[in-house]
Amino acid sequence: MIDIPDELIATQYAYNGAAGRAFVAALPGLAGRFLEEWGLRRDGATMYGMCALVLPVVREADGVPAALKLQLVDEETVGEPVALRAWGAAGAGAVGVLGHDPGTGALLLERLDEGRPLSGVAGGGGVPGGSRLVGEVADARRAVTVLGEVLARLAAVPAPEGLRTLGDAVERMLAAAPEAMRRLADEEERRLLADCAAAVREVAGEPGDRLLHWDLHYDNILAGRADAGRAGEWVALDPKPLAGDPGFELFPALDNLFDAGEVVWRFDALTEALGMERDRGRARAWTLGRVLQNAVWAVGDGARELAPDHAEIARRLLGVR
Repeated sequence: MIDIPDELIATQYAYNGAAGRAFVAALPGLAGRFLEEWGLRRDGATMYGMCALVLPVVREADGVPAALKLQLVDEETVGEPVALRAWGAAGAGAVGVLGHDPGTGALLLERLDEGRPLSGVAGGGGVPGGSRLVGEVADARRAVTVLGEVLARLAAVPAPEGLRTLGDAVERMLAAAPEAMRRLADEEERRLLADCAAAVREVAGEPGDRLLHWDLHYDNILAGRADAGRAGEWVALDPKPLAGDPGFELFPALDNLFDAGEVVWRFDALTEALGMERDRGRARAWTLGRVLQNAVWAVGDGARELAPDHAEIARRLLGVR
């Protein structure tokens, strides 16, 4: 028996409708099937995110700790095993794939230290192999620096064929932008979104070909485990991969653990980590593209205003040259 968290049920019902209800109903059977087929023993409390159920397990054949991840396969998640294997082959610092079932999307992943997310560093949690930092800003900046290092390794890998592309996403968001602007209640926010769209149009012709994570925030980077040979490493997980320009990766690190006064510092640190400090205009344009993308989605769901943090990120970056 497994417990399905109420929050996961609510999210699936709200965002995925009938498909989400079917996924939730199938979860106990899926868990039982793969625990048996892959020779796994439960080894801890159930974990979950917005779209996945994760069971800590041990492989009975060799005692290797692992994580069984069950999620609804959609356009964002279908490329996850492809991306993780590409990063693994390149030694790029992503979680390892131990097993995958294409029919259901079930993944058996390397176990990381779920008690040590990078967000803990931002809150003063310390760094593997290092000393505790002093002061909340210093801690948060150390977390940004670590994220930038992880991001640089991931974005150095070319995207495999067949993944969704930033070029396609750009076409959709620019096509939807005029209606999104029209529906915003505030004139200043309409102008702000128009500036975001204008910035994206300037770079739309060169969407890039790197393997992007798309959702690299501080809770999607965990400390590695010593028993997996990863002591002292920070490891990325839960990608929603696509092929595109690394500048499109910066937004989550600006928005997650939001601090208005640190937006430009974080932007500068991340562009430096990616080697984009001489091309900040392109990085800025793609980050404004994330503001536009989120606004298009939110307005499509009935919103009449921009998320306050997103609007502030856009205002601050529009002053960056």
